[in-house]
Amino acid sequence: MPIIRVEMFPGRTPEQKAKLAERFTQAFVEEANAKAESVQIVFTDVPPSDWAVGGKLCAKAPA
Repeated sequence: MPIIRVEMFPGRTPEQKAKLAERFTQAFVEEANAKAESVQIVFTDVPPSDWAVGGKLCAKAPA
């Protein structure tokens, strides 16, 4: 059973996440011969203060 983990900044609506879930699932069905009911997707919203790129936080943590 494939498990897809999506980590992203907060701000997507439940409707957007639902559409992403449909598309990720369809991709696994088509490309990996997975059964749709076996594909699991976990969305994790990570605040910019907890995410760094190139050694720098995407948002400065509150002082």
